[in-house]
Parts: sequence; C-alpha cells; structure tokens
Amino acid sequence: MIPIIEAGLAIIDKLIPDPVARQAAKIRLIEIQQAGQLAELDATLKLATGQLEVNKVEAASPDRFVSGWRPAVGWVCAGGFAYVTLLQPLLPWLAHLAGGTHEPLPNIPTDVLLTLLLGMLGLGGLRTAEKIKGTA
Repeated sequence: MIPIIEAGLAIIDKLIPDPVARQAAKIRLIEIQQAGQLAELDATLKLATGQLEVNKVEAASPDRFVSGWRPAVGWVCAGGFAYVTLLQPLLPWLAHLAGGTHEPLPNIPTDVLLTLLLGMLGLGGLRTAEKIKGTA
C-alpha cells in the first residue's frame, strides 16, 4: 500500500472514534486512491494510443528519413550484436590462425544496444499480436 494512504488510514483511526464512520472514511480514502490510479492509467493509455497514431503516420510516409529511421536503428542494433557476438571473438582467433598479430578490437556498449533492441522487439511483439488478432 502507498505510504501516504497508510498514514491517512492511521490518522483516520486516531481522529474518528465512531467505528462505522471510521470504516466509511477509510473506504472513501481508498476509493480516492483508486480513482487517482485509474486516471493515471487512462492518461498513460491515451499517451500510448497517440504515439501509435504518430507511428502509423511515420511508417506510411514516402520520405525515407521519416519512415526509415526505425529499420535503420534495427539494422544498427543487428550489426552491433553481430560484431559483439561473432566478429569481436572470431577475428583475433582468425588472425592467430593466419599467423598474424592484431590490435585489440574496440568494445561496443551492449547495454545501449539491448535497450534499443528490446524496446523495438517489444513494439514488434505488440504488432505481431495485432496481426494474429486481425486488427489494424
């Protein structure tokens, strides 16, 4: 429970001696809290719905700089993970097999790539769910 609600309930216990009135005040306090949470959820839903509409307009744009930025970010993430998981460990080994030497390869911060990729995959998962349900 939220600390401010707990404090409110404790204050109600101390200020209202009548058990029926005390219970009614506690119920009203909890209703107010729930109404605030529902309003917050509604605002979040409206914000997400608005963003989805913006995404649809961007995706339908013929301008590559408007509609192509999401695929570009996806390819950058895919290229970064290919480098980190395949090239970075294999290139030194291949250089050693070939008898050569190599400089240390640069590290890519995978936490940034993961943040981008997981966000994009989450949105992709929602779109897949829409397709399965047959909604636009």
